[in-house]
Amino acid sequence: MPLYKTLNPSAQTSVKIWKITESYQELFQPVNLKPESLQRVQNMKSELHQRGFLSVRHLLAEFGYTDEDLFYDENGKPHLKDGKHISITHSFTFSAVVVSDDVVGIDIEKQREKIGVIAHKFMDYEFKYLKNTEADYINKLTVIWCVKESLYKLFATPGLSFLQHTLVIPFMMNDGETTAWIDYKNKKSRYHVAFLEFEGFTCAYTLP
Repeated sequence: MPLYKTLNPSAQTSVKIWKITESYQELFQPVNLKPESLQRVQNMKSELHQRGFLSVRHLLAEFGYTDEDLFYDENGKPHLKDGKHISITHSFTFSAVVVSDDVVGIDIEKQREKIGVIAHKFMDYEFKYLKNTEADYINKLTVIWCVKESLYKLFATPGLSFLQHTLVIPFMMNDGETTAWIDYKNKKSRYHVAFLEFEGFTCAYTLP
């Protein structure tokens, strides 16, 4: 399908989300890929990943970019040749891209019960206010994971730990936003995070 949702949190920042309903061939045919991107998508063993990769190229086109405008640094962080900041995510049948004048991060995750099993691996402080008896426990866990993943993408620093270096302050699901912190090597940074839910998925995007 075409573009699923567009969000404009500020004049300098735009988020676009794509629902991946097309086949690999339908997604592949209209896009032009540079040789390394073509090799990368052809080497992917999962068609789901291939479709995610290609849907991101369609999102780039929605912003007026092509595959040639995108490159990755040594840490795997994406960049745009015009100097604007970009972050990319895809999960199962959704993908999203955020482009901004500021450093940004974005993540989409499918809401699944099994996230409760690994919660202790990415949360510490958050257990002080989040209880597994809450009706929306899985939804809140997924928000916290997405927030921390978006922080990780924004910060793009090897050694950053979800558990040790990030925290998300208390929030309600209907807030649609929260505040998060990175505390890394004696430097604390505060971030504003917005989040939303759709069709069993959660998306969070982080701005300084």
